[in-house]
Order: sequence, then structure tokens, then C-alpha cells
Amino acid sequence: MKQLGKVAVLMGGASAEREVSLMSGAGVLQALRSKGVDAHAFDPAERDMGELKREGFSRCFIALHGRFGEDGTVQGALELLGIPYTGSGVMASAISMDKVMTKRIWLHEGIPTPRYQLLRRNVYDRKQVLQVPDTLGLPIIVKPAREGSSIGVTKVTGYSGMVEAVEAAGKLPDDILCEECIEGDEVTCPVLGQDDNAHALPVIRIVAPEGKYDYQNKYFTDVTQYLVPAHLPAGEEEAIQALVVKAYRVLGCRGWGRVDVMIDRITRKPYLLEINTSPGMTGHSLVPMSAKAAGISYEDLCVRLLEHTALDTGESA
Repeated sequence: MKQLGKVAVLMGGASAEREVSLMSGAGVLQALRSKGVDAHAFDPAERDMGELKREGFSRCFIALHGRFGEDGTVQGALELLGIPYTGSGVMASAISMDKVMTKRIWLHEGIPTPRYQLLRRNVYDRKQVLQVPDTLGLPIIVKPAREGSSIGVTKVTGYSGMVEAVEAAGKLPDDILCEECIEGDEVTCPVLGQDDNAHALPVIRIVAPEGKYDYQNKYFTDVTQYLVPAHLPAGEEEAIQALVVKAYRVLGCRGWGRVDVMIDRITRKPYLLEINTSPGMTGHSLVPMSAKAAGISYEDLCVRLLEHTALDTGESA
């Protein structure tokens, strides 16, 4: 596919999700090469971004996750270099990486998301931490406000666990999000495209051992079940897909993304947790799984995303 030019697969990076990104990037690199794309690995943690321009790369596939890859920073660098890239632009990436900013926009747009409290890094004290359950009730999910892959996430079932959970999340340089825990079905739904052309892929229902869909169970075990079709009650999948596409659009996302959702087991109301604008592409990842259910192979998905690289200026490769 010479028309796609020389392609850099950005992988690795300096975030806490580096290990996962290296796995995603390796998969994408192999897939693109199998389709005849002139693709090369590029690790921004080990090389200067300016080398992309000097070495004649015409577009980038961003397989980075977390800080410096999914938060608008690498997107901004590519904007300055004038090299089109996969996924959302600077603003949408930055907002989507910040779970609290995402929630504020979703709530303003009438999109349901769990109630929350934010503990500002190095500002909160023990008293404030112990008061959180008074507002949100129990159980509570405690997590860093700007990390992914379930890193630093704890489910708290009693007041005594709050301090330890906040300390665990606080090990990362981040504010801490305390979120109402929605008990019920855990699902995720990918989205492809942009604006009016954005469309949802099949919903995946996640069944993790003891409901613990953590970093280990996401990437390094085979005990978690992924159900696609999700076998939800009639009409629920279509309703979730419509809600997810709306959530994606109001944030200004483009290219692709994946929205995580909890369905209250009693009311069956969906609550959106977060959006990933540079989803995983490992052997355990969910976007390729959903795409496969829609008849799109991993290789074709990679090429499709690459064909829609763009810049915030509206220019494409």
C-alpha cells in the first residue's frame, strides 16, 4: 500500500501503560506490514519526535496509551510537525484523558455517569477522605483521574478502606477520583468514524472473576470472559450504542474510541465511566474483538484507521 506512504507506529512511551503499549504497537506493526504498508516502530520515550519529520514519515499510527500518548501531548507535537495521525485531536484527547473533565461535559449534555468527588493532589486531608462515603455511599471506586488500564483502581466497601485506596491511587502524580460504584453488568462499546459518520461497533459484555476487571485480568490472564454478542435484554444494546456515539461526538472525538459502561442491575440504566481515545490493540484487547464480530479483521481495522489519519486543521495524509 504505497499510497499510505512511510508510516510510524508510535509505541512504548513514558506512561504507566508502556508495557501494554509495546504489545499494542507490535500487533499493529505486524498487521500493517502484512498488508504491504511501509510501517516502522517508533518509541517517543527513546527517540526525538523531530526524527519523524527528518526521516520522511508521512503519517503516524498512535499505539501509545496513557500520559504523553493519549492526552493530547503527542497529538500536539504531530500537529506542529504537520504529520497526520490516527485518533482524536489535541483537545478531544486531552479532555477524554481527564475523567473529571469528561464527566463534566457528559453531565452537561445529559449523558448519565456515576456521581463523584474529586480529591485534589496534595490538597486533601484524612478527614476529607473519610467523608467521601457520606456523600457517595458505599461501595466506592477510587482511581487516578488521568490514568487508564485500571491502574491504581480500588473498590472500597467500608470506611476503613478509604485511606489505603487513596494512598494507592496517590502513588501516581494525579488527582484522585472517588466515584459511586454502579453494581451490575460491565460492558464496553467501540466507536469508529467522526461526526455524522461516527458509528458504534457491537457491545461486549465483560465477565471478570469476582467482578475484578483489573490490570492483571485485562492483559495477562485468560480467566475473564468477553461476550459478543453481549446477550443483553431486548433493546439495551441499541440504546447503549446510541448513547455511546452521542458521548463520543460531544467530546469531539474522531477516528476511533471505546466507551466503558456499567448497567445498574436493578434499574438497567447505563452509566458511562470513561472513554479511551487510543484503545488497546493487544491479543486481549476489546476493539479488535468487537470489530471481528462486525466482520472487520484486525488487519483491516488497522488499515482503516490509518486511512483516516488527520490533523486538527482538517488536513489529511
